[in-house]
Formats: sequence, structure tokens, C-alpha cells
Amino acid sequence: MRDRPEPEPGPGEVRVRIHVSGVNPTDWKARLGGPRPAGPFAERVPNQDGAGVIDAVGDGLDPTRVGERVWVWEAAWRRSEGTAQEAVVLPARQAVVLPDSASFDVGASLGIPALTAHRALTQGDADPSRLAPASLSGRTVLVAGGAGAVGHAAIQLARWAGATVVTTVSSPAKAALASAAGAHHVVDYHAVDATAAIKELAPGGVHTVVEVAPAVNAALDVAVAAPDAVIAFYATDGGEQLAIPVMASMGRNLRWQGVLVYTVPAGAKDAAVADVAAAVADGAMEVGEEHGLPLHRFALDQTGDAHDAVQAGAVGKVLIDV
Repeated sequence: MRDRPEPEPGPGEVRVRIHVSGVNPTDWKARLGGPRPAGPFAERVPNQDGAGVIDAVGDGLDPTRVGERVWVWEAAWRRSEGTAQEAVVLPARQAVVLPDSASFDVGASLGIPALTAHRALTQGDADPSRLAPASLSGRTVLVAGGAGAVGHAAIQLARWAGATVVTTVSSPAKAALASAAGAHHVVDYHAVDATAAIKELAPGGVHTVVEVAPAVNAALDVAVAAPDAVIAFYATDGGEQLAIPVMASMGRNLRWQGVLVYTVPAGAKDAAVADVAAAVADGAMEVGEEHGLPLHRFALDQTGDAHDAVQAGAVGKVLIDV
């Protein structure tokens, strides 16, 4: 912990008084020597996501933004200033209005998980590039790992957009969370043959797979995919090397789509932010155990412990009360 001079926003920037900071796997991975954003920073404040109130704006911005409740995304990407601090300055585009109906906990839980989920749900040729109510009507989405943060966001966004949502989990407790998030069908792959169960639930195949463990689930994903489906993978759970069933993928024109939220094109990122904000305004992105995402709280001086909890596989969302 360190006291520093309070930052002042420059042109096009806002200062956000952070209330809650969210922790994601990329936060602890970067701290422990994983892929880092470029920059010769002597020190770096961690955490990409958070929520709070704008208390100062730089030149060129509407002064009425002061007092606005906002959620913050990618605060520390290619910058030294994340959300694990009392005040952060960042480009105004990265501070998004948080309606009074949504808590700071909701705001701090969006960012990386929700924007990743949005990207995964909009990659197919027959998929819309934007999500809105009914935009995924008639589509079936399979979410692998529905009790995780990205899985939770994918269930909520897909359900909000009108898709039928099937998810896989590894225990009855996680099944209860995925159901609470809004999944129509939950498959415990430790209890049943997941491939057979998903085929029975979606005999025409699933149109999009939001995949957390492609190395482990490749054969299942191909087996349950509809023609022209997309398998959108965003993590390496279960291994780094992916063996794709080539002929089966070719025969049904399947797309294997990598997703890294940080490097999504700017226009697509702005669209995702707008769609997630609309879902929040509609009350579709709630958090807490009753909504399928248990919260684990830490104080600011326990930020290292919060990172450790995520690294250890805490089920739900780890938050830091700033």
C-alpha cells in the first residue's frame, strides 16, 4: 500500500473515485510474470475493472459528467493505472454510465467477463454483430463452465438476447448457480454423458459454443455443433494445445474463433460496451449468489489476497471494496 498524489485528468480524461474494484485471472497472471501490457512503467496499479463516481473531468469534456456513476473497463491495459486504488484517471470512453438501478458490485463485475462474452456471442456468419432483446431468437448457445465469471455473463447476455442457453458444469452446486444465472438447461458432465445429454436437448445442434477449455472439450464441441456453428474460445483451461477434429469441422463448416478481449477492434469494443450497458439498464446483468455469481469481498490492503483467491479458483466474483 502506498500514498500518492491524487491524479488530475488531462484532455479527454475523467477521474473516477473507485468504490469497488473487480479481479480477473489476467490481473494475477500479469502480476506474476504472465503477458503484460507494453510500457516502461516503474510501478503498476493492478485490476482492469471497477465501478465508482466521476469526480473530475479534463478539457474537452462535458462538466456535467461530474457526479456520474460509472463502470470502468480495461483501466490498466497499456497503462500503469488500474482500479485497485481510490482514484483512477482514464479516457472518458472507458467510464460508462451505471444506472442507479445497478449496484457498484454489478459495475465492477462487468468489464472483461461481459465484453468477452459479447465477443464470443457475435462471431458467427448468422449471428448479429450487436446484441439486443430477440437478436438471438431461434439460436441455441452452449456455455462451457456456466458457473465462471465469463460463463455467467454469457448466460445472462444470451438469455437477454433471446437465445436458448445450455451450459455445462462440474457439480450440483455449480449447476444451481448456472440455473440461477438463467440457463435453460444445465448438464453436469460428471453425472451424465455430456455429449448425449446436449444432443438430446439440442437435436439440431448448438449454433455458438462459448468455450473456456478448448483443449479438453474439442471433441464434444464438434459433436454437438450445428452446421456453420462457431466455437469461440477465450481461455486455456485444461491445456494450451488444441487438437481440432479437422474433417468433422470441415464437413460442417465450423469456425474455431479465438477471443482476447484486449485486442478486439475498437469499433467492435464500443459496440460491445453499448450492448452490455443496455443489458445492465434492463436489469439483465445482476450478480450475487441468488443470480448465479457469489461475491467474495476483500479490503484494498488485501488486494494480494484477492488475487490469490482468483488464482485458487474461487467460484464467483472476487471484489475489492475501495
